[in-house]
Amino acid sequence: MLQKSLSKKLLTSVLSVYFLLTFVVTCGQVLAEYVNTKDYIRDELSTLQKTFSRSLTRAIWELNTKQTITTAEGLLAIPMIEGIIVRDDSGEIISQLGRSLDIHKLYNQQLVQEEVILEDAKSGLFGYTFPLIFEFSGRATQVGDVTLFSSREVVFSRIMVSIYFLIGNAMIKTTFLIILFLMAFRKLLTDPLAELTEQLENLELDELEGQHIEIETEEHNELKVMEQSFNKLIDKVVQYRKELEHTQKELIISNEKLDQHNIQLEQDVARKTSNLSQAMMDLQQQKYELEKQKIVLTEEVDLRRSTEQELITKQTESQRYIEELSLAQERLLGTEKMAALGGLVAGITHDINTPIGIGVTAISFLQERLNKLENAYTEKTLSPKALEEFINEAKQSTSLLTTNLDRASELIASFKQIAVDQASEAVRTINFKDYTNEVIRSLHPKLKKTSHTIKLECPDDLVLNLPAGAISQIFTNLIMNSLIHGFEGKSNGVMDIKISADDTNLTIDYKDDGNGVTNEQLKKLFDPFFTTKRDEGGSGLGTHIMLNLVKQTLSGSIDATSEPGKGLRYYIQFPKNMAKPLPIFDKYE
Repeated sequence: MLQKSLSKKLLTSVLSVYFLLTFVVTCGQVLAEYVNTKDYIRDELSTLQKTFSRSLTRAIWELNTKQTITTAEGLLAIPMIEGIIVRDDSGEIISQLGRSLDIHKLYNQQLVQEEVILEDAKSGLFGYTFPLIFEFSGRATQVGDVTLFSSREVVFSRIMVSIYFLIGNAMIKTTFLIILFLMAFRKLLTDPLAELTEQLENLELDELEGQHIEIETEEHNELKVMEQSFNKLIDKVVQYRKELEHTQKELIISNEKLDQHNIQLEQDVARKTSNLSQAMMDLQQQKYELEKQKIVLTEEVDLRRSTEQELITKQTESQRYIEELSLAQERLLGTEKMAALGGLVAGITHDINTPIGIGVTAISFLQERLNKLENAYTEKTLSPKALEEFINEAKQSTSLLTTNLDRASELIASFKQIAVDQASEAVRTINFKDYTNEVIRSLHPKLKKTSHTIKLECPDDLVLNLPAGAISQIFTNLIMNSLIHGFEGKSNGVMDIKISADDTNLTIDYKDDGNGVTNEQLKKLFDPFFTTKRDEGGSGLGTHIMLNLVKQTLSGSIDATSEPGKGLRYYIQFPKNMAKPLPIFDKYE
């Protein structure tokens, strides 16, 4: 008796596949609904930027922390927003409400320069970060950034009704198909197979002649074909049995002849076995000799492996020493850059003190005159002449104050831009002539103590995409080398800078009329740690830094020519445009 019906097994397999497909399709629909809803929420978060960005930017610009927090709380009240983080221009958090991620772990202390999409699979939070840009007097300034967070719970709460509908629909369709499959399988497969199985079990194998099976069905399907084929098979089996009996008789006769051949073959095998024994002895001797040679070769291979391992060890040690030297060189280069930036800070601080001091004096004088005017007004001794004198003095003081504060503002803006560029290798768009003038202006504290002059020739409309920090560092090193080394013992030196460009390349022709260098010194000019001021604190890294910046950062070339007493000349050439710049502003307020 069958333990499990073939039709039931087939039905189970079909339904299992259907259940699996239904489950996969339903999960796919739920996932698609989740992804679409999540994308929709992200679009809504992006749309919110246009709604509140202006008010939040102005509140941060005006240092109105209370208004900033109030705006953040209003955003948090929106159902789809789970959390919000607002940072100022220094990367410090002004307001952090609701659920959120560790913003310092994501961005450190740096502000985002463009829109960024966040997602954390572990907590289920996802968000959207964008910069806050304030435009004032034609300048765009980033005053901070804001990050909005939502979560998968918000997404699920929006798609829960759709999930219930998909599951209910799948259950109804599955129930209907189960009933339909049961009825179809029972009529078309289960009952005919049961009848066929019963007839097959009742067959007498010893008396197959005249026995056939019959299936009661009007359709000419696979079962009917099986019935006809099985009946033909029974007829052939009966015929084969008769032929087998005849063949067995012939086989007995053939076995007798085969016995005679076996006796003859045994004799031939005995004779050939003797010959093979002798051949085996010869092969054994050759095997012994080959094993001896193998031992000798193995010893030689072991010796070579040992030598190879020693060579690999020495190579590894040499590579480690090279890496340590490279790391030390990189650290020295970084130290040289920071030292140059420190000198820039010291010089610009002295220059800023002068306009700031004048401004403080003007304010004090104006305050004193204002107090006298107030006393005269209180004592009713104020005369038109005194008021006229106060107005004239106030105009002079405010004009003086405005002029010096503008000068201090220009110095600070120029210093901040040059300082940021020297500490970064970011590619940005600059007007080459204006930027070169800013670098020269940042070195004014060094130049104003001397009578040396700088002549600059550059096209006014030369706008390029390149690492501004590299350009700043190159011009700083060129000018400082001329001041420290080239003009030593000279009072009126001239530095001539000519900048030109063709379709693909930009060329910088820099020369001074200083002391120059000898041919021997010129050959070592770009070597690291080579300096003629070793006893006076020179590091010998200035020209080496320029070489690395031109070749590695700008993908260009640099060459120098000189004669003693006739100055030093640098010829620098590099491609005009680098990769597309990041959104960095020309000025920082």
